[in-house]
Amino acid sequence: MEIAIVEDDPVHSRLLQQYISVWAKAQNRTVHISNYANAAGFLFSLEDRAPDAVFADIQMPGMSGMEMIRKLREKDSKMPVVFTSGLSEYLREGYEVQALHYLIKPISEQKVFECMDRICSRVHTQELFAARTEDGMVRLDLLEANYCEADGHYTRFVMTDRSKIRVMESISDLVEELAGKNFVRCHRSYLCNLDNVKQIVRDNVIFDNGDAVPISRRMYRDVNRKFIEFYRGYQKR
Repeated sequence: MEIAIVEDDPVHSRLLQQYISVWAKAQNRTVHISNYANAAGFLFSLEDRAPDAVFADIQMPGMSGMEMIRKLREKDSKMPVVFTSGLSEYLREGYEVQALHYLIKPISEQKVFECMDRICSRVHTQELFAARTEDGMVRLDLLEANYCEADGHYTRFVMTDRSKIRVMESISDLVEELAGKNFVRCHRSYLCNLDNVKQIVRDNVIFDNGDAVPISRRMYRDVNRKFIEFYRGYQKR
């Protein structure tokens, strides 16, 4: 597992690294920790390799941690983020950028352990699905797919980065093939991936990256029930 710490105070950075290392040893896990003294260094590092999660101080010289995560969210809507700060006034903003947690300094070992447990429950492995396109067979990572949209006799997978992949199967065929993989039909023309759903409102299913698809009145109750059941099961893992 790769963890990034973005913290301009070396004392807090070392303490956080120490707590994560103790957690890793207790869990018998290998954790590689990268330290960054400012937001610019962290954002530059993403060009080579993204970590599995980031602990970010909010108040830093230059770009703040909150600004840094807003830029991260333009490219990555899924990376778990834990904010650290001496002030609680940024709490609302933290949840606006889907922060996993918000730690108030001084940070306790137990709170860091709890955050690492939650991060582990969020870090996904790939779930590959083979599909036929006009150019041949492709392997899709279903965890990176927000929804499927009917396209005539075929279907488009719309991914979390908003890219689209057209496959040579009907939406009805995919209902059967994706059964048991957290995809549910929310409209005659759409299947949504519960893994990436943020909320369900009266007329739409809204995803973590802000995208939305319609939900039919006839299917609303069933989809809402499955969404609740999915997240109850997720919280128990």
